[in-house]
Amino acid sequence: MSEIPTLPVTFRPGRTRAVLLTAGVAIFVVITTVALLLERLSPGERLSFVFTAALMFGVLAMLARVKVVADESGVTVVNIATRRRLDWAEIVQVNLRPGDPWVFLNLSDGTSLPALGIQPGIAKERAIADARALRALAEARSVRETEEPRD
Repeated sequence: MSEIPTLPVTFRPGRTRAVLLTAGVAIFVVITTVALLLERLSPGERLSFVFTAALMFGVLAMLARVKVVADESGVTVVNIATRRRLDWAEIVQVNLRPGDPWVFLNLSDGTSLPALGIQPGIAKERAIADARALRALAEARSVRETEEPRD
């Protein structure tokens, strides 16, 4: 069993996040610079270049916001456009199989929730360690909740 991290803990793809945000800033700067340097563009056309650059940065920033936050009461999964709060008892299994693009959480209602905050893209070893840590937390918390006396 993996070592259980101290709570609260946030899992996020750090290298992927850095690449996405760096690319977003670079794209914004290049497109905005081109818009300002092209003398034949009207103010409206320049504005549309800057707006397009901001839109591209926004999309990359949304891709970079993914994370999984575990605390004493449960887990918050932040994906590209959604956020979902789960109690520990709702998480039946934490999966990261070979070839999976990210971790999947099997839930007590029979569904599976992708957790994009742990993904093996650029940093495979880190993702495996994070998946093991989240699995250990989920197993420890589910055991603790079943052992607690109920009124």
